[in-house]
Amino acid sequence: MIQIQAALFWAYGTGATFAVSAARQLQWWQRSVHEEGVRTRSRAANPYLLLTVLFAAVLLVPTGLFMMWQNPSWATMQVAGGHRGIWAGFVLLYAGGTVVATLLGFLVAQALVLVGAGYWAYLQSVGAHFLLFAVLVHGWDGTGYRRLLTTSRGALRDWPKDSVINNLLHFLTSGTFLALLILGAAVIGTMLITEIGWLMEGWELPGADEDRGVPRVLAVAIAAAGVYGLPFLGAVAASGLVRLAGWAVGLPVFAILAGVVLLTRRSPVRALYGLVGIPRRHWKADLELAY
Repeated sequence: MIQIQAALFWAYGTGATFAVSAARQLQWWQRSVHEEGVRTRSRAANPYLLLTVLFAAVLLVPTGLFMMWQNPSWATMQVAGGHRGIWAGFVLLYAGGTVVATLLGFLVAQALVLVGAGYWAYLQSVGAHFLLFAVLVHGWDGTGYRRLLTTSRGALRDWPKDSVINNLLHFLTSGTFLALLILGAAVIGTMLITEIGWLMEGWELPGADEDRGVPRVLAVAIAAAGVYGLPFLGAVAASGLVRLAGWAVGLPVFAILAGVVLLTRRSPVRALYGLVGIPRRHWKADLELAY
């Protein structure tokens, strides 16, 4: 249900977020079959992996295809003027690519979680959502937010002729926005319920209370801010720097700032991540300590 140029970033980020939300359960899943001699459980039997793929196939893909049919101009960020402007094979690639990107995001984040690199799994989600918001806020030519908030090529061309408020009102009263509102309630609602539910399920497992440093409600708020709020603010900041200093200067400056915020050992993001209660190390570390 998001515009095509940003759809794969959203799919990858959603898959990664699902894996991070279920990080403790995924470690528990691996631990339960440790040293059994034979693989008694197929990877395809992983319920969290299956539910993630099901979410992509049943909700992300159909709603995206519906928006492409309902308003191909908006769905392509006004690149295509109508259905004839979209190659039929591209629709197939979009449908399959969304599922594959979601699966890839989950598997990469899961692999990082299972080797004790949960923070890097979280950064998979941050990076993908940053690219998602960067496309929607700035785009490839600085008009990303205009392409998001207009429903046709004509409306995009006429944007400078009216105020931002009037342009926004035109979009909010359109059939496209109504469709987004209805579909978004189903897709985003299911997504958030799943992520929060898996976090809370993980907190019931042994060791969770020791890792979580704040009450559950606050931990959920911190997790949401870290996964969605931080990338959005980053996209706005990157767009502002590019507009002020150009691509050659703005992007390197933003990259340095992002590195300080995300990668340094004493970064505020690392500190907040540590409060949520997601495993900070590989589960086998506990076994080694026991010896």
